[in-house]
Amino acid sequence: MVEITVQTVKQLRLKTGAGMMNCKKALNETNGDMAKAIAWLRQQGINSTRCKGGNAIAAEGIIDSYIHTGGKVGVLVEVNCETDFVSRSEVFQSLVRNIAMQIAACPNVEYVKVADIPAEIVEKETQIEMGRDDLANKPANIKEKIVQGRIEKRLKEMSLMDQPYIRDQNIVVEELVKQAIAQLRENIQVRRFVRFELSEGIEKPETNFAQEVAAQIGGG
Repeated sequence: MVEITVQTVKQLRLKTGAGMMNCKKALNETNGDMAKAIAWLRQQGINSTRCKGGNAIAAEGIIDSYIHTGGKVGVLVEVNCETDFVSRSEVFQSLVRNIAMQIAACPNVEYVKVADIPAEIVEKETQIEMGRDDLANKPANIKEKIVQGRIEKRLKEMSLMDQPYIRDQNIVVEELVKQAIAQLRENIQVRRFVRFELSEGIEKPETNFAQEVAAQIGGG
């Protein structure tokens, strides 16, 4: 009988997302054969979505916070993964912290992704662009194309996943998350966030917090 080590159980858990006890049982039933253990889990209907190569539900994860130096900007963000094991990993926790810092540096970001932006907001932005003076004398078909391009740009400005990553401007946040998915082999989703700015809504001299956060990160 092959000895089933903790490391082997963890490896199977990372591959399938199944619980530790189920992984251990699967390995015992298949004499430690990883491929057969995955097949056994499928036969038992245990986390079969992940075993088939689909996207398992990301219901684990962490809620993290970031407070900018001086306590003038604060962020709470929830990022989900599939297993508690991955949520405790250094790679995942580093990702969440970097996302929180990204949000702190992006005062115009309001949604996780473009698809989350309500239809009424899109319509409002469209009407604003349609009424621009520089489009008044444009033919209708040209005006429509210009407005469409401007709206796409505006919506991306409001989307966290479309922001250039503050530590590497060559990629956007969505690509950063995909890199973590490839490394951890789990479905990872930024679920929600909230950004607080000191005295928000109170008329006061404008301060560029984005540049402050960027400078701090660049120096770190």
